[in-house]
Amino acid sequence: MLSNPDNASAEDAAGTSNGQLPSTEQRDPAYFSYYAMLQHQQNMLQDTVRTSTYRSAILLNGPTCFQDKLVLDVGAGSGILSYFAVQAGARKVYAVEASQMAQKMKKIVDAANLPSDHNMAKNAFLKDKIEIIQAKIEEPDLPIPKVDTIVSEPIGVLLIHERMLESFLYARDKFLKPGGNLFPATGMIHLAPFTDAALWTDTMGKARFWEQNSFYGVDLSALYNDAKDEMFGMPIVGSFDPRTLIASSTPGGYVIDFYTITLSELQDFVIPFVWQSNYTGIIHGIAGWFDLHFAPSPLGLPGTGIDMTTSPLAERTHWQQVRLLLKEPLAVNAGQLIRGWLRCVVNEMRSYNLEAELVVGDCHLSPPNAPEPLTKDYNRRRSKWQLHEQTYNYSYYPQPDATFRPEYNCLYEPEQSLDVTVVVGNDIEQDPSVL
Repeated sequence: MLSNPDNASAEDAAGTSNGQLPSTEQRDPAYFSYYAMLQHQQNMLQDTVRTSTYRSAILLNGPTCFQDKLVLDVGAGSGILSYFAVQAGARKVYAVEASQMAQKMKKIVDAANLPSDHNMAKNAFLKDKIEIIQAKIEEPDLPIPKVDTIVSEPIGVLLIHERMLESFLYARDKFLKPGGNLFPATGMIHLAPFTDAALWTDTMGKARFWEQNSFYGVDLSALYNDAKDEMFGMPIVGSFDPRTLIASSTPGGYVIDFYTITLSELQDFVIPFVWQSNYTGIIHGIAGWFDLHFAPSPLGLPGTGIDMTTSPLAERTHWQQVRLLLKEPLAVNAGQLIRGWLRCVVNEMRSYNLEAELVVGDCHLSPPNAPEPLTKDYNRRRSKWQLHEQTYNYSYYPQPDATFRPEYNCLYEPEQSLDVTVVVGNDIEQDPSVL
């Protein structure tokens, strides 16, 4: 992020001056090598929430979106979505995969294309149904016609990490017939404030290592502020106890409609939020997760909608959740409104730079493109993170506990019930009293 985004365009904030999305070329070799490994494909395949949801969405919409249709699978990976599309009746599937996993997928497809009496023939239902194309979808002159339906699993942490959504949208714009179908159809990003003193203290402890003024006779303290910025700028991926949430996420979340969103809109966007605190406590950061919705094109025939969530209240997925720690926690009273925004700007590391501001009570909320206020306000916090610099915390395992009380997490309930304020995520920015 630029230090003074107030005078910067969206393109400048994203690290480019010509309106083009920042290149990801420097990250591509490592990225595609990772997804060429069977162990990583297996990790995704064994995510039963992910795999079974995609299968249900495809098979339940088979008669309208797949039967006798041309289908494109973007970033096909192991090919599982292509196989589901054939099970749903697809006439032909073009499976596009840039990594060497395409060669491994080819072994499955080649075995299906052998004569049925051959001792190596397997998966006869795939015979002559799948064409594997080892390439990036953005490469020119790919042998792909206009298709009826596009399937893809282009999702990363917080929905947007890895920037595969851009490839999904590129395929939509170049290869999808008018009125064609996208699976998934929409994504919804959810944010909520959380408390976790132990996690914050552990992170601060890592930074304080660099506060030492005599480490084997060397003063390291000149790097303390850099260490604090680095440690607190690393998003923490992993499941967490949903009982640490101080407020509920905005109903419906921040909606990204894959049928209508443009590449430029995905390049630099702001998620506004208004939360009402359910407790008196300390906000240590922002928790994030996402939902997916699968549905046929609104311009086509009706079908069956299917939903999937990565909420901390739901069954775990391989995406888990992400938490963004504040360098300085923020106190809040039960019933108070917490207002703010999270700005997401693409970077060259196949990810996003994130910046957020939170305010409590009557404190003025800065616009997302404004520099951080110079004067200190104890009811305001501004922080930055790099979504690709992830660290991991797998310490939480759900334990049934009938005697749990909020105060165990240093959250204190009000004596009287609160009136709940409901504000829809994508509409908050239309309310001038919020921003």
